[in-house]
Order: sequence, then structure tokens, then C-alpha cells
Amino acid sequence: MRRGFSLIELLIVIAIILVIITVAVLPYQRAQTLAREMAASKAVQTIQTDEVIYPQYGHFASSLRELGPPDAGPSSAAAAGLISGALASGALGGYKFTLTGTADTYAITALPVAFGSSGVKSFFLDQSGILHATEGQESATSASPEFAK
Repeated sequence: MRRGFSLIELLIVIAIILVIITVAVLPYQRAQTLAREMAASKAVQTIQTDEVIYPQYGHFASSLRELGPPDAGPSSAAAAGLISGALASGALGGYKFTLTGTADTYAITALPVAFGSSGVKSFFLDQSGILHATEGQESATSASPEFAK
């Protein structure tokens, strides 16, 4: 009487395991991408909320650094302490954030660092308060479709 498994039986088990892994990985990657996109859209909205508070210094912030925490000392127009240092650095959760502002207007964009793996949507929000998004490698603009949450 033989004990153990034959090589064919082991190969069949390995093949079944590989099929299960293959089927499970794609939905997992899609869920991760969706989570990164949702986090990016919320970060853009957070920046917009803080940009509304910032005019206490007489104008909109012209960079994320101006909204970020001060290196030392009290908050000022150069570093208002309204957003985290991680977000003020411009890169968070697989997305690259930019903020441009003048006395009267501002624009916030979020682009995936690695299109496809960190996200497939880019985001745009300006002083109108409407969040726009586009799928693809081009950057979202005010002409892009409104983002439906």
C-alpha cells in the first residue's frame, strides 16, 4: 500500500490554488484603487475647506505648504497649520496634490502617481466648490464631469 500523494495530485492542487488566487487578486486591486480614489477626493475637499478658512490672511493660499503646519512657532500666512504635514508635502496615498491660488481664485488638482495602479481618476476643484473628475491620464479641469460620490 502506497502512502502520500502522487506528483499529479499535487500539481492539480497547486493549479486549483493558483486559479483561486488569480480570481481573488483582481477584485482586491480594484478595491484598493477605489479606496485610493475616494481618499484623494476627500483630501481635495479637505484642502478646499481649509482654503475657505485661509483668507483670514488676506488672500487664498498659493501652495499646500501655506496650508500646512509651521516648522516651529505659531501659525502664520506661510504655514497656517490647517492641513497635515503629509498632505502639505503634496503626495499622499498614491496621489500627487497641487494647489495654486491668487487673491481671488484657487485650483486644487489630484493626479495618480502611477496611473492604473494607484488610481485611474484625476480630480479638480476650484472656488466654485464643484469637484470634477476624469478617468484617464489627462488632468481633470473645470470642464471635466462633476464627480458623483
